[in-house]
Amino acid sequence: MEPTATGQITVDATPETVYQLISDPASLAGIAEETVDCKLLDGAASATVGTRFRGVNRRGFRRWSTVSTVTDAAPGRQFAFNVASLGIPVARWDYSITPSETGCVVTESTWDRRPRWFLGLAYLATGVSDRATVNKENIARTLQRLKEKAEA
Repeated sequence: MEPTATGQITVDATPETVYQLISDPASLAGIAEETVDCKLLDGAASATVGTRFRGVNRRGFRRWSTVSTVTDAAPGRQFAFNVASLGIPVARWDYSITPSETGCVVTESTWDRRPRWFLGLAYLATGVSDRATVNKENIARTLQRLKEKAEA
C-alpha cells in the first residue's frame, strides 16, 4: 500500500547519527512538526521493537495525545512505529535511511490507518480535514529540521 504522505531529504551526516535522532522519542519531538513531547512508557530506556511511547501533539490551540508502538528499529537503516489514539489505529510512520556518498538519504512516510467513523473525532481533536496534505507539509518541515540538527 502506498503511503498517504512521504518526503525525502539528503543529510550530510552518518546514517547512525540520523538514526539516533529519530529513534529517540524526545529528540523526535524536538524536530517533528506537530509533536511537542514524547516519553517512553513501561519503564523502557530506549526505543526497540515493541517499545511504547506517548506523544503529545499540538496544532494551534488544539492538543491531543497518542500512544505509539515501535515496529521496526534497525540502527542506521529504519525506524517505524504505529500510532493509536484511544486504542484506535491512527497512522504508521516510517523513517528509512539509505547511505549516500556524503552521508545519507532519509525518507519519511506515513500511512493513514484511521477508520472512516473516526475521522470526525480526529477533526475535532486536530482541526485538520485534509490529513494527507497537512502531513506532506509537516514531513517537509520535519525533514529540514532533522537535516539541520544532524549536520550541526
